[in-house]
Amino acid sequence: MIETFDHLFLLEDGFMRERDRTSPAKQLQNVRNGLLTETKAVGRSGNIDLIMAAERKFLQNDLDRHSTSPGMASSLKVALSDMAIAEKHMAMVRDPVAYGVIDEGHSRPKNRVGGVPKDEARQFFSSHATRLLNLDRSRLSPEEKHLLDQRKVNMRTAAGLYEALQREALGLPPKGREMGKGMER
Repeated sequence: MIETFDHLFLLEDGFMRERDRTSPAKQLQNVRNGLLTETKAVGRSGNIDLIMAAERKFLQNDLDRHSTSPGMASSLKVALSDMAIAEKHMAMVRDPVAYGVIDEGHSRPKNRVGGVPKDEARQFFSSHATRLLNLDRSRLSPEEKHLLDQRKVNMRTAAGLYEALQREALGLPPKGREMGKGMER
């Protein structure tokens, strides 16, 4: 019976290689490479709103066009819902008075990381990083893997930009410039 798996896996591999040589498969690779180019440009922009908008497009596209199970649909809906909450925090963090309320609500040490609140936006960045990491463990084409890797980079960039906004709203020095850090001569 196990030999049957080996045989079927070999057949599958052959058919996949044959399929990947077709004109539509090559066109799909080109489209995905175009998505990768645009996604890299979004990440390089340093614009947290643009990064989040692009990631929202990916999530909505996956939900609308590629959701193949109730579990996948549920995960994508949760991601979109969590992202909406994170976007509300992004608006509040730009208002130091409004963000002061969030800061007060996260005063326990376990609710802070790096001296700033581990609020719902930071929780989104963390949970979404896990979601993207889990996707990376599935069977994807090389182009899909590269695109997923760039989305992970973009989310790390957005998380760093958000932390900088938090520090600014709270009147804290930029990360790495606290007393005694980076002041060596």
